[in-house]
Amino acid sequence: MEKPGLYLLLIITLHYMLVIADPAADPAATNFIKSSCRATRYPALCVRCLSSYAAKIQQSEKQLAQTALAVSLARARSTAAFVSKMTKVSGIKPREYQAVKDCVDNMGDTVDQLTRSIRELSRTGQAAGQNFMWHMSNVQTWVSAALTDENTCVDGFAGHVMDGNVKAAIRRRVVSVAQVTSNALALVNRFAARHRSHQAATSLP
Repeated sequence: MEKPGLYLLLIITLHYMLVIADPAADPAATNFIKSSCRATRYPALCVRCLSSYAAKIQQSEKQLAQTALAVSLARARSTAAFVSKMTKVSGIKPREYQAVKDCVDNMGDTVDQLTRSIRELSRTGQAAGQNFMWHMSNVQTWVSAALTDENTCVDGFAGHVMDGNVKAAIRRRVVSVAQVTSNALALVNRFAARHRSHQAATSLP
């Protein structure tokens, strides 16, 4: 379980990144985001989610990945709260209830994994070489796990027997989280690959 102090710090950081976003971005920063988002599975969504933070991101691969993770975490937290409320829907069927309960666990795990990823990515600032790649490997592993949890939630509602308002409402929200998480993972991978290439180039005689 996260320590209260670290959790509060993370919330303050997310508030700064996602709420107090400076809209006055220069064209170069916006173009950097658009170019980077081409490496994602959902480029239009990527640009839409990140362009308002262009002034903060500038042309930093790390800040881009950090912001993408923060966006994903914010959506995951909101969706986790929504799914939890769905267990109390009047007239919910037993199979639906179990699927929702499982999804609550999945989304809770997603929030934990993304929280750990953001904290770990922040630790790469003073790291270099193998130490840097160790931190990045952790980030990649945890974001991948978060994406798996989101897909597992959606899979729990497979089959026509599960069709209905509960499935539709949850699926719409969780799929949205999965898409931004997929984009975040792509940007994390891009950051790691570019750093590795830069290290290789600077180490040449």
